[in-house]
Amino acid sequence: MQRYPGEISRYRRPFWLPASNYYILTAAVAIALFFLVWGLFQDGRDTTMPWIPAGIGAAIVLGSAVVIREVILREARDRFLRSQRQMDRNIKGINRRFPDRESAKLTLERNASILHEISRKSDAAKVLGRFSEGHREVFELCREYLVAVERELPNVGAGSPRIAALRRGTEVASRYHHYHMLQWAELESRAMTKVTGAQSTVTTKLGSAESALAVVDFALESYPEDPTLLDSQKLLLELVSSIKVTELVERAERAAFKGNEKRALSLYEDALFLLQRDNPVGHRESIEQLIGEMKKLQGRSSVE
Repeated sequence: MQRYPGEISRYRRPFWLPASNYYILTAAVAIALFFLVWGLFQDGRDTTMPWIPAGIGAAIVLGSAVVIREVILREARDRFLRSQRQMDRNIKGINRRFPDRESAKLTLERNASILHEISRKSDAAKVLGRFSEGHREVFELCREYLVAVERELPNVGAGSPRIAALRRGTEVASRYHHYHMLQWAELESRAMTKVTGAQSTVTTKLGSAESALAVVDFALESYPEDPTLLDSQKLLLELVSSIKVTELVERAERAAFKGNEKRALSLYEDALFLLQRDNPVGHRESIEQLIGEMKKLQGRSSVE
């Protein structure tokens, strides 16, 4: 079964700290609050046992943490996982119903049954539209069906009613394949792009952005002229380029700060090359800023 580069895990479970880590963190916060309140009461020259309000505040933090984890967060997590398991039950089953679909003959009855399964799973994926995995299951199933039909058609006798049925099935499966692949690519790339914005380092930002680009590139292999995919690819290429330029500029600034003008100029030149290659008109202001920084360094070097 084909996969795209950098494929993410099957289920994106919500973030969940282990109990030990969670309560250690909570205890640290409670202790910090205890001493903060204690210090505030002492600074206010309140002589009536400042540890009492400090202890009450810390106890409230601990109690609230227990309620949040064991009631609110656990229920939200369990609800999410239940929906994932329900989705899995909805989008699986074709293998059990048609375990030998790769080799068995596509009779009229069997062809109709497979198309019915595709339609049913398409409806399930639309209901659970926020989960990209459901859409991927549908377009992969469609692809397998289309391959099976392509292999079967040369063996069908002239005038057989199966010809019309298989051609009609090809049209239906192709529409499902296109729709669900685009839905999957949109959800996957959007999720990875969102992760990119939350990352703290350039390396992790770049990895997430390139994974999102790999998703779109995978979909473009099937639909190379789709305008939506082409627009997404263009935006993601600009995002990847922007992250690389940011990294180069930061490295150049550090080199210049350390007095290594030659290294800084080389890094600025690399950043300038990326901007001029990708979108010179859209990056005109950034290009001018880079050229200005390079001229400053060159002037400094000539003076020295």
